[in-house]
Amino acid sequence: MTVKRDNNSISDVRLVGGSEGYDNIFTVNIERGRYLTTDEIAGGRDVVIIGFEVAKTLFPNDDPIGKVVKIKNRKFTVIGTVKKEGQSFMGTPSNDYVTIIPYATFRKLYQTGSGRWDEMESSIGIRGLESDIGLVELENEVRGVMRTRRGLRPGDKDNFAINRPEALANIIGNLFDVVGIAGWIIGGFSILVGGFGIANIMFVSVKERTSVIGLQKSLGAKNYFILFQFLFEAIFLSLIGGLAGLFLVYLITFIPMGSLVVTLTLKNIVLGLTVSTVIGLVSGIVPAALAARLDPVIAIRAT
Repeated sequence: MTVKRDNNSISDVRLVGGSEGYDNIFTVNIERGRYLTTDEIAGGRDVVIIGFEVAKTLFPNDDPIGKVVKIKNRKFTVIGTVKKEGQSFMGTPSNDYVTIIPYATFRKLYQTGSGRWDEMESSIGIRGLESDIGLVELENEVRGVMRTRRGLRPGDKDNFAINRPEALANIIGNLFDVVGIAGWIIGGFSILVGGFGIANIMFVSVKERTSVIGLQKSLGAKNYFILFQFLFEAIFLSLIGGLAGLFLVYLITFIPMGSLVVTLTLKNIVLGLTVSTVIGLVSGIVPAALAARLDPVIAIRAT
């Protein structure tokens, strides 16, 4: 749909005919103005609620409330605007590009409810207020009412569809589970490569400081002191990498991604630092043990 106001216009706008209670079933966050009244809905008044981007395009410097826009060359008075929503992660229509008019007014513009293939899509929205068990009972009751209204016999299949948002949520949840598993696999290889890198650094460090180790032992340093010294260095190197990764994730949280919100929780921080500590410990234990077991006389004479 194209919506016009004087010389300004915006295309690809979704036109919705809303009934009473539409704002209770679907998310309509009114920023300015108000929602449709009962009289406006019943009387099919020419009033409209517009989305954020529609208001921004048609009224860049004006308050749209009370102003007139044109939809299909029909004048509508703006009574409300919707808060900015942003693009949806799943590609579902955004309310930034929506216009909501009374359903009775919508039927003056388009044919609905006749079953014709070329008519506008119509749907009934129902929201339960109880637990999941109550929602199941509600769904069964709605199915029974619809079958009665459609005159279907007990053996006939449904000629309508009942869609629950929970089904989409389960699909998305399964998708993220697969992504999570793939992330752990890729992360496992990264951890393996990082562990070998830290171990290599520690082996080189032990070889370069062999004489220093021998000197420390000759002055009375115990094996556990040498062991903990190199273990601490290995863990410190690993923690530096872990903190760098957490900092990058922290920067990603500032990138707008529409409805997809990236957050860095305390649980993720603790998990990241714990994994880094374990990797540093495992990677540094062998070089640290070799350093602790060096003979002080041979170590001092090493070059």
